[in-house]
Amino acid sequence: MLFTEAFLDRLAVHYIGNKQNGGALLLSKQEQDLDKDIQGRLGEALLQRFSQCHERYSFHHPSSLEYNEVYAFVRALFRDPERLYEESVRIARQLFEVSLHPKIRPGELYVGSFSSIVHEEQTLDAIGLFKAETRSLFADLIPGEDDLSLQLKEGVELTKMDKGCLILNRGEEQGFELLIFDANGKGEEAQFWKDKFLNVLIRQNEYLRTQDFLTLTKNYVTQQMPGEFETSKTEQIDILNRSMDYFKTHGSFDRDEFETEVLHHDELIHSFRKFDEQHRKDNELDPVAGFDISPQAVKRQARVFKSVIKLDKNFHIYVHGNRELIEKGYDEALQKHYYKIYFDQEA
Repeated sequence: MLFTEAFLDRLAVHYIGNKQNGGALLLSKQEQDLDKDIQGRLGEALLQRFSQCHERYSFHHPSSLEYNEVYAFVRALFRDPERLYEESVRIARQLFEVSLHPKIRPGELYVGSFSSIVHEEQTLDAIGLFKAETRSLFADLIPGEDDLSLQLKEGVELTKMDKGCLILNRGEEQGFELLIFDANGKGEEAQFWKDKFLNVLIRQNEYLRTQDFLTLTKNYVTQQMPGEFETSKTEQIDILNRSMDYFKTHGSFDRDEFETEVLHHDELIHSFRKFDEQHRKDNELDPVAGFDISPQAVKRQARVFKSVIKLDKNFHIYVHGNRELIEKGYDEALQKHYYKIYFDQEA
């Protein structure tokens, strides 16, 4: 997704207190009057966080989308951009009504309309919802006639908004397409942004499919496989390395190809398929035969595919290549296990 040509057209800001704690809802009397320079800089800052958002969501309601309040307000705004202030007030009131957990922090709600966002070769309009819960102290050095004056100001770092949602104007009947971030997205009090306020469901895309399948593979190799087969730690690491290499060197995933290149043996493939089927049944997921691989998801999952053998509290052995160059044995005299490693040169 490209934001280089995106522009913030209109903006309204309101203050949302914690209703449970007796906080107030303070509504501005009109949308913000911004000059072109401020609009450009403000829009760029607000959109910056979304460049790292790879999951996609859609508005949801168990009965009908018509009953999802924020969806209805956003749909009305897309149809008539002149209604930005009126719909922003409705959105602010909805956020105030769901701010009931005692730990939800008060803050400013920014409601903005954006244009010229490029996504999958389409130029789209979007609505951005942002909540700033954290204020910072800034130093401002002001030059005078013959001296410099230091002033302290408190405000919001626009590139560090606590919560954000960008709603793309496409797929209206399916609940639009949303990108979401939440800096405080852990804990019961944080769930209100996605679940209580926006009421969204995550959508399957190449990022999510890549992430899910790599996680499935890691769980199978480290949890299921050792209970069914006699496998050493180095054999498990070898399969994990082959799995990651497959996703790094292929542009698309093919299930049969993956099983042949990574798992090799029929018994292992059969066991893996049973594990996968049970996983999809438990999580109500459709079977997957192939999908485009997301490089961003591969990069993220590579951080948790740690090919390391931990030996007591003395050594860690990182295995990145040929497992034939490492041997495991047992010394009867010392009554200790050992690893023998073969290499050409020491770095």
